[in-house]
Amino acid sequence: MAEYSAKDVADLRKRTGAGILDCRQALEENGGDLEAAAKWLVEKGKISAGKRADRERSQGAVAVVIDAARGAVVALECETDFVAKSAEFVQLVDELAAELATGGEEALAVQRERIEKLAATSKENVALGRTVRFEAAEGAILDSYLHIQHGRGVNAVLVEVIGGSQDLAHDLAVHIAFTRPEYLRREDVPAELVEAERQTATTIARNEGKPEAALPKIVEGRLNGWFKERVLLDQSYVRDEKQTISQLLAGAEVRRFAQVVVGS
Repeated sequence: MAEYSAKDVADLRKRTGAGILDCRQALEENGGDLEAAAKWLVEKGKISAGKRADRERSQGAVAVVIDAARGAVVALECETDFVAKSAEFVQLVDELAAELATGGEEALAVQRERIEKLAATSKENVALGRTVRFEAAEGAILDSYLHIQHGRGVNAVLVEVIGGSQDLAHDLAVHIAFTRPEYLRREDVPAELVEAERQTATTIARNEGKPEAALPKIVEGRLNGWFKERVLLDQSYVRDEKQTISQLLAGAEVRRFAQVVVGS
């Protein structure tokens, strides 16, 4: 009899969505090997496809492609990392990004049948996630960064820079990947969010017993810290925290950026 634990059964159920008896049989048939058992369940059709579309897509892969003045990021979502890191899944998301970069949304729409076919063979809820396409302005530079984990892209960044070098654009893409800013500049942050944060900072300062006369300066200081976490141009550069991204640009301009992360 194959050696496996109740935790192995639970892990296999979480990974595949299969029933407990099927998971036990899969582990028995495959010597307790989780990877092999998951593959066996797919091959034997043991994973129910009936409610596939209702199951959560918390895993997947992302790809980023630049073709001359066009760039694209595509996320393909699924339920388990077992499927997400498979060669077929990774190849498909790479090809989808290439199609979007060169042909736009219409070219991407043609590929939906391939996504449906992969969903059928994997017995998982597989669907297109977020997609982004940039067509660079005249004289602008596109660059990208893709963080790879277990053979699949999990964090993709696309950035467009005007008046800077390719190296600068790439350094910015790497920075964005690790700091994950939500906005390019302060003006992009919705006014209601800023006001809510201002009110929160004011309440906290009062609860701390700060004098009323000092509140405006204290609140502005805390708001600056809040912006620094969320706004790209306010952030400290990851490779040199003594300078901000605004200072790093030295006259160049970030026209726009996009970031797509698996599971976000």
